[in-house]
Amino acid sequence: MNTEETNVDVADARQEDKDAEPKEAADPAKVAADADATEADVSEADLDQEEQEKQPITGGGVEAAEALSSAMDEPPAEKNGSVKLKIIEEAGDAKFTGLNKEELLRVAGGPGWVRARWGLLLVFWLGWLGMLVGAVIIILQAPGCRELPTTNWWNDGPLYRIGNIHAFSDMQNLKGVEQKINSLSKLKVKGLVVGPIHVAPPDEDMRLRFEEVSPDAGNLDQFKSLIQTAHKKGISVVLDLTPNYQGTSGPWFSSSSVTNVAERLKSALVFWLNEGVDGIQLLGVEYVASEVPSLWTDIRAIVQNGTDKYPNNKVLIGVTESSSAENVSALLSSTGVDLLISRVLSSGATDATGRAQVIQDLYYSHSQTKLAWSLGGQGGGHIASLVGQANVKLYQLLLMTLPGTPIFSYGDEIGLMDKGTKFPKMQWDEELNETLQEELAERQSCRNFFRSVSELRGKEWSLLFGDFTLLSNSSSSMAYLRVWDQSDRYLAAFNWAAEEAAVLLSGAAVPPHATLVFSTNSSVLPGSRVDLANLRLGPGQAALIKYPYGE
Repeated sequence: MNTEETNVDVADARQEDKDAEPKEAADPAKVAADADATEADVSEADLDQEEQEKQPITGGGVEAAEALSSAMDEPPAEKNGSVKLKIIEEAGDAKFTGLNKEELLRVAGGPGWVRARWGLLLVFWLGWLGMLVGAVIIILQAPGCRELPTTNWWNDGPLYRIGNIHAFSDMQNLKGVEQKINSLSKLKVKGLVVGPIHVAPPDEDMRLRFEEVSPDAGNLDQFKSLIQTAHKKGISVVLDLTPNYQGTSGPWFSSSSVTNVAERLKSALVFWLNEGVDGIQLLGVEYVASEVPSLWTDIRAIVQNGTDKYPNNKVLIGVTESSSAENVSALLSSTGVDLLISRVLSSGATDATGRAQVIQDLYYSHSQTKLAWSLGGQGGGHIASLVGQANVKLYQLLLMTLPGTPIFSYGDEIGLMDKGTKFPKMQWDEELNETLQEELAERQSCRNFFRSVSELRGKEWSLLFGDFTLLSNSSSSMAYLRVWDQSDRYLAAFNWAAEEAAVLLSGAAVPPHATLVFSTNSSVLPGSRVDLANLRLGPGQAALIKYPYGE
């Protein structure tokens, strides 16, 4: 309340006192005393108002309403004829400063609500603790996971050989190879083995020029562009530097020239590695390793130890004409190459029992990261010509599922036949006319099968680096298991006979039933259930079957 309002009230109170007094002369002393009392009361009322304004309304909305009601019912206090004013703000303007403990309990529902809250918290923490204990028990009881083996890019997928640049494309040069990189990428190949493409007049070691691209193959710029395009697609490029690839006198000319050729090769290796190639392939490595061992050690070091610019992940591939598993195993140890291409599979093309034994012997003698599987060897012909057109898919599946690196020649993905030459012209779909639609359908079916198996191999650890176990081996059939840790198990089965054959797996630790993944028989659909206790394959049929870990 302001001073003006207080003065008005005081004046009204004085007027009422005058009207109540009898009509007689006023005592001057009494009038002065009353005036002093009235001013004191007014001052006291002002002080009371200020004190009340300073006091917080701690009772919240409920206590403010009670205080307002009490104030309105209480009669005004009187002193010496004056009214003592009591100013209370309206409840709606009360300042809320919070609830005390008793009010909180009353609003929240009382002590029962507090007990319920603590009960819920207890249940939550007990549940969380139970899940944690359960997870620890599961982890402790679960079988340990095996550490992944150390592998390189050449262990991750098939290698694709283009030994003759002229035969691979219509352009007949390195530019034509580059234009087909996208098609090769769809096959999920991990590396190209190109060439040889260097200048090498037949049987003339003094005119040999390792660092110069033959004009028949293209030029250096084309080769560098090929490397860049391949790398963008995740494909590595290996260069074949076999010295006398067009001649007939020995793999590296003669005993009198091998030292000179090996010395010149060393500087050429540094040159090509610095140009970006991802590895080197050489024919006749066993001869050079035994004839000039110190120079061979230098050659290995340059490739396998890399250069300052490209220090790691360079592959050294050797090629041998040997077909004996014993000889191939010895050469792998003595030459120290990363991969060795041989004829161990083609030597037993009609003997399934011998083929299975060769695979098993090499697997137990060496790390599978050093094993390479191929048919025909370098320039040995294409799969279709070696085993027949009808068995191409069977051997595609065999090479893709063995423990090691599969290596194919260009055209093996479509069943290309040699037709009188080891380097037949590659057939591309766009080159077939409308009258050859049946041949086109066959080619596409073969390529689709190749691509599907190649893609699966790149994703499944059991097929990439899983253990190999021979389950069945007879004169007409073979079956083996690929297993890695807790991944799906893959069983590959083959029948080379011209009639239906049973594949006996009775002694193997396999489940009674499994799921078909691939079959060379197009009438058998993927996803079909297979009775492993009574597994039978049709003539020339192969199948890839899987079942999950734990069965």
